[in-house]
Amino acid sequence: MRFKIVAYPVGWLFFLLGLSMIPSLLWSFYFNENIFPFVKAILISLALGGLLILLGDKEEEFTPKEGFGVVAFGWLGCAALGALPYYFSGFFSQFVDCFFESMSGFTTTGASILKDIESLPKGILFWRDFTHWLGGMGIIVLSLAVLPALGVGGMYLFKAEVPGPISEKIKPRVRETAKILWEVYFIVSATEVLLLYLGGMSFYESLCHTFGTVATGGFSPLNKSIGQYNNLYFEVVVTIFMFIAGANFALHYRALKGDLRGFLKDEEFKFYATLAGGGIALTTLFLYFGGNYDSLSSALRYASFQVVSILTTTGYVTTDYSLWHPFAQYFLLILMFIGGCAGSTGGAIKHVRILILLKSFKRELYRLVHPEAIISIKLNGKALPSDMISSVLTFFVMYILIFVFASIIIASMGYDLVTTIASVAATLGNIGPGLGKVGPVENYAFFHPLAKWILSFCMVAGRLELHAILLIFLPETYRR
Repeated sequence: MRFKIVAYPVGWLFFLLGLSMIPSLLWSFYFNENIFPFVKAILISLALGGLLILLGDKEEEFTPKEGFGVVAFGWLGCAALGALPYYFSGFFSQFVDCFFESMSGFTTTGASILKDIESLPKGILFWRDFTHWLGGMGIIVLSLAVLPALGVGGMYLFKAEVPGPISEKIKPRVRETAKILWEVYFIVSATEVLLLYLGGMSFYESLCHTFGTVATGGFSPLNKSIGQYNNLYFEVVVTIFMFIAGANFALHYRALKGDLRGFLKDEEFKFYATLAGGGIALTTLFLYFGGNYDSLSSALRYASFQVVSILTTTGYVTTDYSLWHPFAQYFLLILMFIGGCAGSTGGAIKHVRILILLKSFKRELYRLVHPEAIISIKLNGKALPSDMISSVLTFFVMYILIFVFASIIIASMGYDLVTTIASVAATLGNIGPGLGKVGPVENYAFFHPLAKWILSFCMVAGRLELHAILLIFLPETYRR
C-alpha cells in the first residue's frame, strides 16, 4: 500500500466532511447555542484534509490495496473527526465516548452512550443524526458523486464500501452510478421528511428521524425514540420507509424509471419481503396469545414496527421489547444477524448471502444422494460463479468468528451472557439496541472504555463488510 496515494482521496474525504458540518453549525446558530464546537471541528477537518491533499500523490491508477486503504482509513478518520463536535461541546466525559457515538452514527448502528439525549444542544443532536445520513449510502460513494478528483480508481472504492457480495453498477461509469444512488437516496429522504412534517412533526425532528430511517440508523433527538410520540401515523410512515431503506436502492432507481416489476423478479427482495411479512405475522401471534397485548391490532402494531426495525438494522423502538414473550425476543436476536438487502443501507450479513447459503446447503444435501450430479447455484436466473459462492461462505465464517472473538473479550470483562451476545450482535450488525443491559430502553454508557473500543471496531467492521477493515491488520497489505 502506497500511503501517498491513499492520502490524496482521504484528504478530500476529510475536507468534504468539514463542509458537511456546516448545516449543524447553522442549526446551533438558529437555536442560539454555542457554535464554537463546530467551528473548531470544521477548521481542523478542513486543515487536515488540505494537508493530506498537498502531501498526497495523485496518480493515474492505484491497486485494490490502496482502494481498501482509502475506505478503511477514511472511515476511521471520519469517525475521529466526527467525534470532535461532541468532544468540544463538553457534554461527553471521555474521547472514547465521543468516538463511540460518532462511529455509531456514521456506521448507522444507533448504539448510544447517552442517558439523557434531550439534554444535549439541538445542533449536536442534528449532527448526530446527520452522520447517519452521510454514512447510510456511504461517505465514499458521496465523495465519488461530488468529487471528480476521485474518479481514478473509483471502482475499487465503490466495491470496498457498497454492501453486499455484488457491487451493482447502474451505469457504466462509477461516478454516474454514485450520483444516481445519492439522487434516489435524496428523493426517498425528501419524501419521508414531507410526510412526517405534514403529519404534525416539526421540520427539525422530521429531518432527524428521516436521517435515522432512510440510513437505517436509529438515532433520535428524543429520549424514547419514535415511541415518545405514541402516534400511529408516524409509526406507519417510519415502518414503510425502514422497509424501503432495507431493500436494494438499484431496485428503487428502476422503479422510479417505471420498472416496478423489478421487485417481483428479484429473488433477494422476495426473500426479504417474505421474511418481513412472515416475521410480523409470527411475532404478532406470540405477542397476542402470550398476553403481551390485549388486542390483536395492538400486537400487530408493535410487532410490525419492531420486526422491520430490527430486520433492516434501523433500531428505532416504540415499546420495550425486552418485556415481550421469550420467543419474540429470540426471533429478534436472529434477525440481528440477517440484516437488509445488498445495496441497501442496512447492515449485518444480508439477505442475498443467506439466500446463497441456503441454496448451497440444498445443493450439498442433493449431492449426498446424487454424487455425480453437476448443479449450479442460480440467482435471478443466472448461475453464480464458484468464487462468489466461496466468498459468501468465507464472509459468513469470518462474521461468526468476529462475533465469537468479540463476545469472548466482552464476556471476559464480567458482563452477563445476554448483554454480551446482544451487544456484539447489535454493533457488528449495525443495529444499536439489543437485549439485556443494552435493551431498547437502555444504553452503552456502562461499558468499560476497552469494551467501547471493541464494540466500535465491530461497528466499522460490520459496515465495511469485514474485508476493508481486516486488511489493514495484515502485514502483506503494506508490502509492494
